[in-house]
Amino acid sequence: MKKTKIIVAGLAALALSACTTANPYTGQSQLSNTAGGALLGTGGGAIAGALVGAAVGGDPRVGALIGAGVGGLTGVAIGSYMDQQEAELRAQLQGSGVSVTRVGQQIILNMPSNITFATAEAQVQPRFNETLVAVALVLKKFDKTIVDVYGHTDSQGDDAYNLSLSQRRAVSVATVLANQGIDQRRFFIEGKGESSPIASNATEAGRAQNRRVEIQISPING
Repeated sequence: MKKTKIIVAGLAALALSACTTANPYTGQSQLSNTAGGALLGTGGGAIAGALVGAAVGGDPRVGALIGAGVGGLTGVAIGSYMDQQEAELRAQLQGSGVSVTRVGQQIILNMPSNITFATAEAQVQPRFNETLVAVALVLKKFDKTIVDVYGHTDSQGDDAYNLSLSQRRAVSVATVLANQGIDQRRFFIEGKGESSPIASNATEAGRAQNRRVEIQISPING
């Protein structure tokens, strides 16, 4: 099944809606809420979400970044590169409440909503900005990676509201990261709402685990 992606590209003014948006690659209109199409500005900068179809047989970001001169990784260099990045992320995030998990050559950062956002809000809490800046410093240093940002909620409340909230939270986290000078073409943003729980929604403890933003960091295979 083809998956609609959001590739962060360019700068834009603050906006967020579930309206249609023009695909900059095809000129056709499509629903921006299919994968969290949104624009969200934070501080002195902003990022724009451009809807594009997933490229057959590969990620469109990889081709764009390699074409722009960002070298890819091959063979054993991938493992070493991701090992170093993982070690620096663990050092930066120690005691922050953010978990760092290694799955193969991918690094996953799990950010529980209780430390990132106020209840029902999508603006990153000021005290958590410093943590995201620390993440951004590592991402900027290890630039041969692409960055997927996913927003998740529990199953409480309206499905459409949960999807919207997860989208806005994912964009908010990505915006803070991008505003630290990271190449915006590296990003993929998606709000998943309540569709991807990691624990049971039958208990408060489980619902708390499901309310989260995940950052998945993957090497650019070149």
